[in-house]
Amino acid sequence: MDKLNSIFELRDMLRQLETDMGLGGLSRTERDVLLAAHSLSAGPDHIVTSNDLRDHRLVRLVPQATFYRAVRTLLGRGFLERAGDTRARAYVVRSDLVGPALPEAPA
Repeated sequence: MDKLNSIFELRDMLRQLETDMGLGGLSRTERDVLLAAHSLSAGPDHIVTSNDLRDHRLVRLVPQATFYRAVRTLLGRGFLERAGDTRARAYVVRSDLVGPALPEAPA
């Protein structure tokens, strides 16, 4: 198998997993913001600030307007929630997305 075919196979599997998880309708930036928020979450109800998200390597190079547009979309679709009693621009990842890992696929 050549190198490009290996990359294709990985991207194809990733795209299928994203679709299975309900992320297929998100743009690349929206997926990256969601994944960055999740990686910064220590668990359910853990608050992630906009500044922390902006500093994450997945979204560091995303223009500010595009970043905030992605956050609005994620809020609107319910992937992110505004943190309760905090200042604006603080979020939590929907708790069922931060929960335990998916079960292993049967061999």
